[in-house]
Amino acid sequence: MSDSPVLAVLGELVVDLLPVPGASAGPEGTAPQYVARPGGNALNVAVAAGRLEAPVHLLARLGTGPLAANLRRHAELSAVDTAGFVEAPESVSLAVVGLRPDGSADYGFHVLGAADWQWTDEELARVLPSRTGILHVGSISSWTAPGCDAIARLVGRLHADGDTLISVDPNIRPMLAEGPVGGVLGNSGPVVRSRLGPLVAQADLVKVSAEDLAWLEDPADLDAAAADWATRGPAVVLVTDGGAPLRIARPGRPVLHREPPVVTVVDTVGAGDSLAAGLLAGLLAAGVTTRGALQALPDDVLLALVDDAALVAALNCTRVGADPPTRAELESAKASR
Repeated sequence: MSDSPVLAVLGELVVDLLPVPGASAGPEGTAPQYVARPGGNALNVAVAAGRLEAPVHLLARLGTGPLAANLRRHAELSAVDTAGFVEAPESVSLAVVGLRPDGSADYGFHVLGAADWQWTDEELARVLPSRTGILHVGSISSWTAPGCDAIARLVGRLHADGDTLISVDPNIRPMLAEGPVGGVLGNSGPVVRSRLGPLVAQADLVKVSAEDLAWLEDPADLDAAAADWATRGPAVVLVTDGGAPLRIARPGRPVLHREPPVVTVVDTVGAGDSLAAGLLAGLLAAGVTTRGALQALPDDVLLALVDDAALVAALNCTRVGADPPTRAELESAKASR
């Protein structure tokens, strides 16, 4: 077995029900057709990293139901190590996805009592690889009780040890973070923000979307928001904004901008997850697995990694659902640009 560091991705497994393009909803218009696709922030990040040939372990609670086997198989087909799966008695999470005219996603969630939110300290201690170089956490499982408390304790311990690069993506889903559905899960705006604050403060790398920032604090200026977040603890903050320029903020430095590739968008499902995976895979390949190494990374090297990650996300958007490119497809796309 190799002693090289690995990427560990911790989070949820979600089955996405995606509408079938052009399919009839039946003579009465009441029977829309959907295809069940594996999804969820953690699974998407892990699969994207695996297709980029990064050594990646997925830490997830695999719930019950007929689609559980599909979730595991989807990860395995992309060379994701699933030894970190916990066989859970609770149900698998389900998201019904609608697509807006611009290809962006709208979600309806069925997650009450789902397996993803039930992490314990013992489970996390058991499944975390001893060779973890980068730990990526975020999305619903990082701010939904009771499991989010165990995740926060793990992040706090690794932060104190200083031997693992910690990556955080809030990946807010407003329906689950507040309102009636969020309330059933014990979530509200103040509660979710209070849970995310310590994670961001202990992270080395934070990827956050402009949409998430709008929910978290509604900043008037994204440059100022990126710079401010870089004072809260992270060594690098990456702000995504759809097809608009990416913003890269580092403490005490000017905010940098990068234009994402222009592609024909089919949908944006999994775009942010693919971008995160591209960046994490690039950092791991470059041997950047500590905060000190990330801080020492020259801007031009970091920007090259961000450009590659943005291309991974762009290629994902040219296909239906979360379907990130392989390493060969990424290299081919880079060569043709």
